[in-house]
Parts: sequence; structure tokens; C-alpha cells
Amino acid sequence: MPGERKIAKDDDFDKYYEALPGHIKRKFEKQVRFLLTNPKHPSLKIHRFESIKGVWEFYVDDYYRCLFSIESNTYILKWVGTHPQMERK
Repeated sequence: MPGERKIAKDDDFDKYYEALPGHIKRKFEKQVRFLLTNPKHPSLKIHRFESIKGVWEFYVDDYYRCLFSIESNTYILKWVGTHPQMERK
């Protein structure tokens, strides 16, 4: 189907994901489903990540965030972790 959204991951993404607590992994998976089906879902709160050009941010929850870029119809997951960790990026 043309325009179908896809997910890809940077090489380092899995190590960040694996470090997440189990309940945050479940929240993350739910948010990724929203990203694919409805990127304007209010819980995602998608916006540009000002520190790195071409990178966007979505909320996993109030404390955890995910950084990603967009190439064509593919969301490339780059990093996931806490908001304080993200501020050091």
C-alpha cells in the first residue's frame, strides 16, 4: 500500500530499548502503534527536538521520550529513555 508508514531502528536503538523497565516497554509499544496509525494522537505530543536538526520527539509517558527521524514514509527510531537523559543529547 503506497504511503504506508513503517518503523526502522538505528543500530544503537535496541540497547536503549532493552534498558527500559517492562512497564515502560509496554507503553512504548502502544505509542509506536499510535505513531504508525495516528501520528497526531494527543498522547504522542510530537514535536521537533531542537538540539539535533532533523530529529523529532514523542512522549512515551510524562517521564520517558523517544527520538526519531523521518525518511519518506519511515520513522527511524534513534533513542528512548528518560527526559533528563534526553536533555543531555
